Amino acid sequence: MNRRPTRAEPSADATARLPAPLPAPELTEAECRRCGTYIAGLDGRYACGVCGWVNDHSEGHRRLPTADEDPDRPAARGRSRRPRPLPPGPEDGPGDPSRTGH
Repeated sequence: MNRRPTRAEPSADATARLPAPLPAPELTEAECRRCGTYIAGLDGRYACGVCGWVNDHSEGHRRLPTADEDPDRPAARGRSRRPRPLPPGPEDGPGDPSRTGH
């Protein structure tokens, strides 16, 4: 009988590099400064769904996390800022401007 391989446990170095977990956001409530609607937000950051008013991010109760602190951030696998190119289209399709003369 063969044993299934188990996942390797993270090394002490790998766990030391992980950022500390962020505290859970606090649910806060206030009145909209534009229309007076009672609204809820996270950590003092609000957006009114009635009139569209939004307070500035700097008015929050604590700093916003950086991208490196975001636990849902995708892994950095050769990340580039350019979008992937579109796949090649049909070579002699009806929309080809070189064929219609436009």
